[in-house]
Amino acid sequence: MTWVRIVALALLLATACRVSATEGPGESEEDLAKKTQNPVADLISVPFQNNINFGVGPKDAAVWVLNVQPVIPIKITEHWNLITRTIMPIVNQPSIAPGVPNAFGLGDINPSVFLSPSNDSKFIWGVGPTMTLPTASVSLLGQGKWSAGPAAVGLLMDGPWVVGALANNQWSFAGWGDENVNQFLIQPFLNFNLPHAFYLSSAPIMTADWTADSGNQWTVPVGGGAGKVLRIGPLPVNVQLQAFYNAVRPELAGEWQLRAQMQFLFPK
Repeated sequence: MTWVRIVALALLLATACRVSATEGPGESEEDLAKKTQNPVADLISVPFQNNINFGVGPKDAAVWVLNVQPVIPIKITEHWNLITRTIMPIVNQPSIAPGVPNAFGLGDINPSVFLSPSNDSKFIWGVGPTMTLPTASVSLLGQGKWSAGPAAVGLLMDGPWVVGALANNQWSFAGWGDENVNQFLIQPFLNFNLPHAFYLSSAPIMTADWTADSGNQWTVPVGGGAGKVLRIGPLPVNVQLQAFYNAVRPELAGEWQLRAQMQFLFPK
């Protein structure tokens, strides 16, 4: 199956990069927890993020999206890193409205690259391009457009706090889809780290479709949850559960979302 191959490829890629890295002293679970909250950390990881969107469309359907999101940092100089982040969605969408069929398969893949300084300052930032590729295996699961635009992330790490935001805007420039793409995304994140690698977190993904009518442009979730870094044998794993209510949403969007993530970490 397509999603099985994607998961296996992501794990093999991360493992190969981990094996090729120079071995260093082991990091504590508390240090790794903070690194998982930094989108441009120098840390190889493979998150498997399950999102269940409830109340979608006239049928109040539940749409399941598994985002496989390998993060591979590349050291280009002593002072600069390139952080590659790729989102590969696997979607199970039941019929959300009369006349709309079920769909299951791969969605549109979204790679991003961030140039980020490798210093140890409290304020961390990264900038670079992001793209969306029309890779959907079923037309209902994608936009049928090549899109691209700028992306940026900034965060402050101070004591137990990790606070920041990631944002991008993409415009379509080619493809066969009927509608042009002009979409904005911002993900603010607020994390408070507790003893024993537990943490509280809120990281809602807010989006705006600038091509939609004014009342249907924004999706604004509110909510949060908690997580912990633990070890499965020698392998550190970040587990997390968050729930969000869509306080502002387009007419056919889901009412709320449950996000459960398991993130495999490959520290140097």
